[in-house]
Parts: sequence; C-alpha cells; structure tokens
Amino acid sequence: MSSLIRKEYDIPANDFSRAGEASSNVRKLLTQLGVNPTIIKRTSIAMYEAELNAVIHGNGGKARVEIFEDRIEILVYDEGPGIADIELAMQEGYSTAPDYIREMGFGAGMGLSNIKKNSDKFVIESELNKGTRVYITIYLY
Repeated sequence: MSSLIRKEYDIPANDFSRAGEASSNVRKLLTQLGVNPTIIKRTSIAMYEAELNAVIHGNGGKARVEIFEDRIEILVYDEGPGIADIELAMQEGYSTAPDYIREMGFGAGMGLSNIKKNSDKFVIESELNKGTRVYITIYLY
C-alpha cells in the first residue's frame, strides 16, 4: 500500500534552535488531518526523541514520515558514530551526552525508551562509524 502523505526533513547537527522542527511540523499535519489527539501526542513524543538523538549524537540526519490510512511510519537516520551497545543505550537514564548538552536540559537518557513506549513498533539499527536508523510505527486505529 502506498502512503497518502510522504514528508522528508533535514535534521541539523547541534542546532538546538531548530531541534524539534520536524516533529512539530508532523504534529501540525496530523492535527490538520483530524488524527486522534492521543495518537498525535504519541507520534510527537517518539519523533521528537528520535530527532533530538540525531541532533545530539548523530551529527544531524534526516527524517522520513509516511502517513498511510492505518498507520504512521517514521524513519530517523544519521551517519554519526553509531551506538556501541544498543541494549545499554535502551536503559532509562543511560546517556553518552556530553555535560554541556545536559546543562541545556537534554541528554537525560530517556530518548530511546520514550520512543519505544510511544511506538507500536520500534526497531533500531546501528553500526559503529556508519550511523543509526530508528524505525517507528504508530497505528491510527
């Protein structure tokens, strides 16, 4: 089944003034489409966390969002350093964010677990020195 709407976004590296723009645009789009507010909230949280991870850890990246009749599929990917231990990175509170990021209120180590909690399907692939790909699916019904 082909998607009804497809959007792509650039995610700039280390630019916190633009961090969250893509997820904010998707939230507005879903609101205009009349999507259930609970689904919009889950989508916004999951995508925002993935977007911020790309900003903080991935040297920026891209997001692709496809909206189907029954689901939203999001892919956030980067060509950053990758994740050495995904199981460890999934633990709440674990973070490799540098101190200056934490001092800004980011990098608390909740990103991946928040993505998982707010997704119906969540897949993460990462390869050292090649980057990370986060696949998020949220069903509309």
